[in-house]
Amino acid sequence: MTKAGTTLAATATPTSAVRLPRRRGIELALIVLAVLLSVYGYCAVGLAKTGTVPPGAAGYGAGLGVLALVAHLAVRLRAPYADPLPLPIGVLLNGLGLVLIYRLDLQTPGDRAAPAQLVWSTLGVGLFIMVVLMLRDHRVLQRYAYVCVAAALVLLLLPILFPAVNGARIWIRFAGFSIQPSEFAKVLLAVFFAAYLAANRNALAYAGRRLWFMQFPTGRVLGPILTIWLVSVGVLILERDLGTSLLFFGLFVVMLYVATGRTGWIAVGLLLAVFGAVAVGRLEPHVHGRIEDWLHPFASIDAGQGPNQLAQSLFAFAAGGVLGTGLGLGHSILIGFAAKSDFILATAGEELGLAGLSAVFLLYGLLVERGYRAGLALRDPFGRLLAVGLASIVALQVFVIAGGVTGLIPLTGMAMPFLAQGGSSVVTNWAIVALLIRVSDSARRHYDGQVAP
Repeated sequence: MTKAGTTLAATATPTSAVRLPRRRGIELALIVLAVLLSVYGYCAVGLAKTGTVPPGAAGYGAGLGVLALVAHLAVRLRAPYADPLPLPIGVLLNGLGLVLIYRLDLQTPGDRAAPAQLVWSTLGVGLFIMVVLMLRDHRVLQRYAYVCVAAALVLLLLPILFPAVNGARIWIRFAGFSIQPSEFAKVLLAVFFAAYLAANRNALAYAGRRLWFMQFPTGRVLGPILTIWLVSVGVLILERDLGTSLLFFGLFVVMLYVATGRTGWIAVGLLLAVFGAVAVGRLEPHVHGRIEDWLHPFASIDAGQGPNQLAQSLFAFAAGGVLGTGLGLGHSILIGFAAKSDFILATAGEELGLAGLSAVFLLYGLLVERGYRAGLALRDPFGRLLAVGLASIVALQVFVIAGGVTGLIPLTGMAMPFLAQGGSSVVTNWAIVALLIRVSDSARRHYDGQVAP
């Protein structure tokens, strides 16, 4: 064949034959590293407290390793082009959370939370595997948008029927178990917001009246989603679950901004957030008390009553310094009943120091960034909005919780993703990671040029 003919044949080769690397080997190597780091932390706690390696170290490592390996095999089988980072990040954060809870259990032998957290983690990984195996295309969720929002509202209303716990009606307790329905509702609402905004994005961005610095959509388009959001936040305020209220508000504003591209929505969201915070802070005694604690964290010490939880948390961060006291060698248990849940980040800050805490925040930041990256790579509006919404849930949770325990903003009472004690939270966060895996797989298949089997 002539040189010209060879050039012509090469030009005619379809671009779809070029395959992107699947990177499952990288994912497996990172999972092994995550499991080894978790086992090292578990052993370090035992050596610090008793001088010997904990007898359950091998079982803990084997259990975590098997769960991670099965999850990896599910991704390799059904989502071979998925981003290789979300799953190892989830394994490492979950493993670190189990280590911190086990470390705090050693000082509260009558209230052991690590075994239950391990069971919930297993259920969470099981849900992750189910989502990856059974959800072949994320766009299927768009068909069930109104089913998702109906289920979310039911879940939000259920805790009203149960007694308040620590001043908030956010739990359903039965047969010795407790579930926080709002954790599941946030994912369902993210699906609904993504579906509705994707279907109406042009009307939201270009229709309606221009008022001052931004374009307001017509009531017919904005009304339904605004009503759903107001009902959700109103129910949460009645239940005194202000952390989740703030999360839903931020999620709504972020997704509306991404759908319309109008920066004015950010300004409107900030104004409404300030107005709502001032109003609720003045009218709701429970919230007003938390604001007072935030403004004057050492007031109880000055009054001779000893440090409150926020002050003890600040002491723990200060004691950690740059490199920390070492796992098992801190005193964050002095925080009290919320040391394993709301304030578990104080234990990480004290025993891992600023360096370790920065690494934890970088893991969260990387997980959020990979979610945004997958959304940007997708062409379908629903998938883009879904990826951004799910990643924003993680980002907003980390900001609200970390800001509360470090004194940046008032405490709101939420669970740090993967780290804190809370079965509903860890199961939901594994579902979020599974959906991000599915979305990233679809995004990379698009560039691969292959059609999913």
